[in-house]
Amino acid sequence: MSASADAIALVRQWIGKAEEDLRTAEHTLTLKRRCPFATVCFHAQQCIEKYLKALLASQSIDFPKIHDLAELVALLPPGHSIPLAPAQMERLTDYATVSRYPGEREPLTRADAKEAIALAKAARRAVRGHLPKDALT
Repeated sequence: MSASADAIALVRQWIGKAEEDLRTAEHTLTLKRRCPFATVCFHAQQCIEKYLKALLASQSIDFPKIHDLAELVALLPPGHSIPLAPAQMERLTDYATVSRYPGEREPLTRADAKEAIALAKAARRAVRGHLPKDALT
């Protein structure tokens, strides 16, 4: 049974926003001096979060307005997974919450930002494999 046109439109909107976040992360990382690595990491996390929400929406699964990747993954139906370890999801979730505000935290590095983008791309590939083909056009 295929998803309704309204459901497909919503999934496409989530995908569009996720893709914008990935492009923003990748572009921002090209800055040579004074690159805001926390911003890169934030947008990488947002890409994953929005792809997860696209997948949940495609399955008609309600989800809360949260940034916690582990909680979103826990809502996925059996057989739908992403290649992120719990520690990676926790670190990425921190990029959407803790790292956005001042505090006693080590500054994020270019290596952190590169890893966050790599994780976003891996999660993107995995989620896209579970999405309806007509939502990906």
